[in-house]
Amino acid sequence: MLKKIVSEVEYEIEPIYRQIEKTSMHNHARVLKAFQLARVSDFHLKGGTGYGYGDAGRDVLEKIYAHVFGAEAALVRGQIVSGTHAIALCLFGVLQPGDHLLAVQGAPYDTLEQVIGIRESTPGSLRSYGITYNQIELLPDGSLDWQGIGKALSKKTKMVMIQRSRGYAWRPSLSIAEIEKLVQFIKSIQPQTVVFVDNCYGELVETKEPCHVGADLIAGSLIKNPGGGLAPTGGYVVGRKDLVQLAANRWTAPGIGDEVGPTLGYHRLLMQGIFIAPHTVAEALKGAVFTARLFERLGYRVSPVYDEHRTDIIQAIALGDGDKLVEFCRGLQSASPVDSYVQPEPDGMPGYDDAVVMAAGTFVQGASIELSADGPLREPYAVYVQGGLSKEYIKLGILSAAEAVLNS
Repeated sequence: MLKKIVSEVEYEIEPIYRQIEKTSMHNHARVLKAFQLARVSDFHLKGGTGYGYGDAGRDVLEKIYAHVFGAEAALVRGQIVSGTHAIALCLFGVLQPGDHLLAVQGAPYDTLEQVIGIRESTPGSLRSYGITYNQIELLPDGSLDWQGIGKALSKKTKMVMIQRSRGYAWRPSLSIAEIEKLVQFIKSIQPQTVVFVDNCYGELVETKEPCHVGADLIAGSLIKNPGGGLAPTGGYVVGRKDLVQLAANRWTAPGIGDEVGPTLGYHRLLMQGIFIAPHTVAEALKGAVFTARLFERLGYRVSPVYDEHRTDIIQAIALGDGDKLVEFCRGLQSASPVDSYVQPEPDGMPGYDDAVVMAAGTFVQGASIELSADGPLREPYAVYVQGGLSKEYIKLGILSAAEAVLNS
């Protein structure tokens, strides 16, 4: 039965693949142009050491990121350890005691709750420094509460935080068009408010990035989309020059900022990663479309549906049962090139309230762009699939996961 469904699914999704390839071509041209404008040479591929003063390769890489993401400046460093770290640099760099931070899509991603101090004043959180926070919940249909956002904006609102991806929530991700509308709305009420976008999982999915449509600052991880599956670590911040410098001051120290930070021995991989990223992202999107349609045909709710407009690489599947969630991850893990023999088990993780089960047989630890699946053990017991270095690999992994679910 599964073999017949797969054959039908592959035929159904071919037109969607063609659209993904068009976007990939557009983005690849932009990335290539960035390399050419930066006049990249063999010299720039070699890493620096020590303090990293005068690291020409680092400076060129940051020029490339600024161009690709439509920004004035960029901070792209291997010493930024995660997307959460990059986001925290922006929050703590820009916000001061007495400022107000507003989130407009309900609760942010789980790992940011302690950074902000949402439920308690965690030592070192924004809340512990006297920075106030509130969030506007989405409407029941998953759309933005424009009236609520307008009422919540005040002169003390130093920053509005937007999360492009869905995170661990059964809600739609925000498209670039929606982000543009939101930026314009915020600026019409409070022009001085900094619009910050958590761009994780969304890079190079559409033909524009948030800074192209007015966002002031964005951040993300290099072991997700922009690393192309090659970056061994790192994160980025791009946006207005003054704001990027504030984040850099938080990353090192005021007065030092972005002047230091060696690129070490993996700088070439960061360069190659952003160059190949449009193609890698396209492969991940093709895999997400296949996954969505296959599990739709198997009778499960999926978000987004296979032919829906996409703005990130995440595919959510509501499995409705904790055991099935675990079996999905075990099936995917067994089809991985690394640690295929490992049995994922739900467990507590730093920054998460619920036990989380994760499948990630990756060459770079935690690199979700390679192909991973995870989810918290809570209703609707949804698994969130992201990444995939090739559509063929994704297909093999998803078929293994589907068989595990069907047999559970």
